[in-house]
Amino acid sequence: MAEYWLVKQEPSDYSWSDFVSEGGCMWDGVRNYQARNHLRSMHQGDLVLFYHSVREKKVVGIAKVSKEAYPDPTATEGDWSVVELIPVKPLAKPVELSRIKEDPVLSDMPLVRQSRLSVSPITDNQFQRVLALGETSL
Repeated sequence: MAEYWLVKQEPSDYSWSDFVSEGGCMWDGVRNYQARNHLRSMHQGDLVLFYHSVREKKVVGIAKVSKEAYPDPTATEGDWSVVELIPVKPLAKPVELSRIKEDPVLSDMPLVRQSRLSVSPITDNQFQRVLALGETSL
């Protein structure tokens, strides 16, 4: 059974449009142990919400895990991991953080409770709710 995740990225560093134009990426550079452990829990086929952080603060698209965790080749020290992601589709209507915070289904997401965490699990209900608010279906 598929699991659901949310990854955060500053669009000035790597945006949804960059991700789409490249056709996918190795999700590297995660240097938080909890986020790293979440990467290691991802399975091929899991669905991922792509969130633009900092200035935009909104979920903008859906990705899929195309390759499970392996050692991060960009790490010069430590035990870090990456996964590979591919784009699935953009949300028809991006879902802003303010909307997430006020929604009873979404307000307890790690995005709200642990705002600095760059990779986090979400429930099936939360994933489906974001899709509904984003006027998007799979």
